Amino acid sequence: MKLLIVEDDLFHAQFMLDTVSSALPEVSEMTHVDSGSKGITEACRGRYPAVVLDLQMPGQSGVEVARNIWARQPATRILFWTNYADEAYLRGILRIVPDDSAYGYVLKTASTARLHLALRAVVIEGQIMVDPEVHRFQARAGTARDGMTDSEYNVLIDLALGMTDKGIAQRRAMSLRSVQNRLLSIYQKLEVEEDDQGLINKRARAVYRALLTRTINAETLIAAEQALDMWPKKRGR
Repeated sequence: MKLLIVEDDLFHAQFMLDTVSSALPEVSEMTHVDSGSKGITEACRGRYPAVVLDLQMPGQSGVEVARNIWARQPATRILFWTNYADEAYLRGILRIVPDDSAYGYVLKTASTARLHLALRAVVIEGQIMVDPEVHRFQARAGTARDGMTDSEYNVLIDLALGMTDKGIAQRRAMSLRSVQNRLLSIYQKLEVEEDDQGLINKRARAVYRALLTRTINAETLIAAEQALDMWPKKRGR
């Protein structure tokens, strides 16, 4: 079995190569590349059944790399290996993972035993596995307890991009009242408190709370900005 490792940090890459060698005797061939663009090219050229993928790399995030790989080879099993337990990353993955594939999400701080388990579950057995520590982190941040619906999350992203209620309504094909109701729910879930003195901008505060709790992150907003740039062009067709 072949395995591709996409990791820009050479220390982490070597650690993963050594770990796979000891944990997965079924893997007979491993290839390492150090950037997202190389990962896309190699994954599609070599037709690897499984990929270990760093989530945060210069140029392209792991989510974007996975999107490109899955668009060409939807059965590829991908284990995301990262330092970050952001809800934004998990949401990004859930939006693009094909029905035919399996994925995993494990932190680089995970124990060796847990990493071995994640590798075997995703790469060999084709299961879905998310590191329990990711869920515990999100619970501590409050995002797991009061998780947003996809509709609320879309409104939050548009809010963070600076769109008005009217713009969000047009983009998401919603009524103005529906957008405003979503905003009220977002404020509650992000614990944006009422300010009777009018000293706090609730929209800006919501974005701050979303970043603080890692409900959204910079990579998510960059991708969302690119999609927003395409929106007027799509409307004009």
